[in-house]
Amino acid sequence: MVRVVPMASSVRPTLFSLTFSPPSSLPLFNPSPRLSLSGAVSQFHNFGLKASRLLRQDGYPVRAMASGDVSQSVAAASPENVLEWVKQDKRRMLHVVYRVGDLDRTIKFYTECLGMKLLRKRDIPEERYTNAFLGYGPEDSHFVIELTYNYGVDKYDIGTGFGHFGIAVDDVVKVVELIRAKGGKITREPGPVKGGRSVIAFVEDPDGYKFELIERGPTPEPLCQVMLRVGDLNRSIEFYEKAFGMELLRTRDNPEYKYTVAMVGYGPEDKSTVLELTYNYGVTEYDKGNAYAQIAVGTDDVYKTAEAIKLAGGNVTREPGPLPGINTKITACLDPDGWKSVFVDNVDFLKELE
Repeated sequence: MVRVVPMASSVRPTLFSLTFSPPSSLPLFNPSPRLSLSGAVSQFHNFGLKASRLLRQDGYPVRAMASGDVSQSVAAASPENVLEWVKQDKRRMLHVVYRVGDLDRTIKFYTECLGMKLLRKRDIPEERYTNAFLGYGPEDSHFVIELTYNYGVDKYDIGTGFGHFGIAVDDVVKVVELIRAKGGKITREPGPVKGGRSVIAFVEDPDGYKFELIERGPTPEPLCQVMLRVGDLNRSIEFYEKAFGMELLRTRDNPEYKYTVAMVGYGPEDKSTVLELTYNYGVTEYDKGNAYAQIAVGTDDVYKTAEAIKLAGGNVTREPGPLPGINTKITACLDPDGWKSVFVDNVDFLKELE
């Protein structure tokens, strides 16, 4: 079973939630993601759903920032200062967003088989989608999963780019037998990792998302990995170091199986969630499908963050500024392989939590 040890009190605040969900009127395999704050239910009741509609991207209108919103420090800062600031910024991976075809079925699997807790759930019938948040601890101190169910859409294409999520457990064999007893799909039986000694197993959830079970001692962050495939490992490492302020924790080359992995993150693997970037020899592009959406990261300054992303060669898809109605400042970007991330102001989020 999964064991969680308490997080330190110095953990930075987390995002209330940012969801991308495709409008049901669009083709299934060419969604135009919708952006909404899924945690601020009362604010949406106060300001109406017009605010959420103003946040749409990829062909939808986005409210322009007022000139006074732009951080004065960005204009005065040199590129070197901005990139140096990134290393000092208070960042934490907040949650990962993806789409599922049957919300209740997925919740049942995650809670009964993977030991997660349903943290909260909200339905927006006017926008025809429902969100559920699951994890191993509260959102203000743990990395969590945000599931999106779009009315009437029961299947998504996961593609070939997304890899898996990692979960640290005390006893891999015990968890696998529990999942098997409940009818879950085991895609890799428990055993040592190839070329190493760590005991792992792989299972699939009802939508086909893979989870790697990693035998590890007690940890404050059991939901410990998000694995994405990239076309140029050195390029990706440099981008996540410069733009995201992540640290390269380790790399491992497996020439026998023709792949290399790099672990990057904001803390050690046994205490925080990390990105596992995988490069398969000779493969430079992947199909991303329409199931996986993005990760969210907290920051002290979305304006400087956007500048750093541009300087590091990233694509800012949502210029920094406050969201209409609730004034939480965000920015969104794509990495060199097209993987999406959203950065949210830490102080603004803390206000939302209060």
